[in-house]
Amino acid sequence: MGAAQQVAGAFEELYGTAPDGVWAAPGRVNLIGEHTDYNDGFVMPFALPHVATAAVARRTDGVLRLHSSDVEGGVVEFSLDALEPGTDHEWTAYPAGVVWALREAGHPVTGADVHLASTVPTGAGLSSSAALEVVIALALDDLFELGLQRWQLARLCQRAENVYVGAPTGIMDQTASACCEQGHALFLDTRDLSQKQIPFDLAAEGMRLLVVDTQVKHAHSGGEYGKRRAGCEKGAALLGVDALRDIPYDELDSALDRLGDEAEVRRLVRHVVTEDHRVERVVALLEAGDTRAIGPVLTEGHASLRDDFQVSCPELDLVVEAANAAGALGARMTGGGFGGSAIVLAEAADVDTIAKAVEEAFAAAGFKAPRVFEAVPSAGARRAD
Repeated sequence: MGAAQQVAGAFEELYGTAPDGVWAAPGRVNLIGEHTDYNDGFVMPFALPHVATAAVARRTDGVLRLHSSDVEGGVVEFSLDALEPGTDHEWTAYPAGVVWALREAGHPVTGADVHLASTVPTGAGLSSSAALEVVIALALDDLFELGLQRWQLARLCQRAENVYVGAPTGIMDQTASACCEQGHALFLDTRDLSQKQIPFDLAAEGMRLLVVDTQVKHAHSGGEYGKRRAGCEKGAALLGVDALRDIPYDELDSALDRLGDEAEVRRLVRHVVTEDHRVERVVALLEAGDTRAIGPVLTEGHASLRDDFQVSCPELDLVVEAANAAGALGARMTGGGFGGSAIVLAEAADVDTIAKAVEEAFAAAGFKAPRVFEAVPSAGARRAD
């Protein structure tokens, strides 16, 4: 039985009736472009095969009922009129926040029954929350015939996470989940939301991309992420620009000089400006067919996140160090940081050696064993039944 049939069957057991449909939305890995999205910059995610799947039925009585097979407990019921930002601190805030955002934007959503199941690892920096938001948005867009574009769904999901949940995330995760295409990475300009699908078929070129989940949990609504974001906004204000995206790479040194003794802000600005440049370099290399050459750019990005943005941790640094020492083409942390996952680009023939080297390094350091799996660029959100 496929995942969609399983989720539909569980829905029927829960609610006593068949769902109106089943939808799926993936988690994502960000190839390059970290902490640039809320600075109006460039990012380059691709969708994972791991998805949040939702069986959903319309209601017309202003009631939202939510259930997840991944969380202990029964069905949670809400009145749509009572949905209010900041009132829900459970997993239900993500789907309920999407319903709130749709209604706030004037869309006639009158209620729903929902059953969810997800294979996206939580707390691993792979956007499990965005997958949850996007699958609900897509289902409700279909069921209530709202006629929204994918980028509009992503915007509404970001609003749900920023305002309803209270996590100050950028637009990348939701756009990746909604818009990615199989066998491609998504080059996204987060200022105007223009997109370009860049072919990224590693298997065809004899390479693999591993995700190493350090099993160190992170939470975006925590204060450190918000602190970095506020520091970036301060840097833009001091430099007289709308966002750090507006500092040209070749003018970085003079911009840093103008920041004087603002040491922390200088570090944040340097990371964002150089990271935007790294995204452009990776796009150029992939378009030129020189995929192996992106490896050193990934490693360079990790050093910037570790030293300038200071969002790495000993486990993430160890993945990068051990993988590169074992012959990887390049490696870096991915996602917001403070734990979560790293990615490793490798020749297909070297994957087992590298995975073993990372696992042995973790054991020697006394860290919890990491979870290692292959990341295959996959399809974005879709109807699944």
